[in-house]
Amino acid sequence: MGNPPVVVALLLVRVVVGVTMIMHGYNHWRGGGKIAGTARWFSGLGLKYGALQAWMSVVTEIGAGALLVVGFLTPLAGAAVISVMLVAGLLAHRKNGFFVFKDGYEYVLLIAVVCLLLGALGPGHFSVDYAAGIAVTGWAGAGIALGVAVAATAGLLATFYRPAPKPAPAASEASEASEASEAAG
Repeated sequence: MGNPPVVVALLLVRVVVGVTMIMHGYNHWRGGGKIAGTARWFSGLGLKYGALQAWMSVVTEIGAGALLVVGFLTPLAGAAVISVMLVAGLLAHRKNGFFVFKDGYEYVLLIAVVCLLLGALGPGHFSVDYAAGIAVTGWAGAGIALGVAVAATAGLLATFYRPAPKPAPAASEASEASEASEAAG
């Protein structure tokens, strides 16, 4: 059965991350502002078709979470979670710095790296992948997880990311800034 502590550790990590993603997706769907609130939030981040983004997020998070819980198609499930975390990190958290208590990217980075590691290590013996003889691990599993995630994220952002232009500074602010740079130079 392999190394029992490793088998149990992989099961625990898969289940915790999977359930976390399921709960996150459920919250986007049924929590707080429901789909409409999630759609407004995505639109506020600069993504076109906020309702579509909200539903894609719900389906991806619940679906990938469920796949991780049972350990099925683990590198692809990991890729889906990594992609969600990349979008969240780039659009919502990067500007806030590292620390999660400042709404930074610490949490999404941690979840993404754990899913990359699951792609590399595989789901362990207590999984559908193991029972079905699906053994895509090591560099291949990590490569699939990361490659598919980056491609999906790039595709989503290229297709749907259209942030609102930043307003031009007021004439008095622009004049003050110009005078300050001239005085400094």
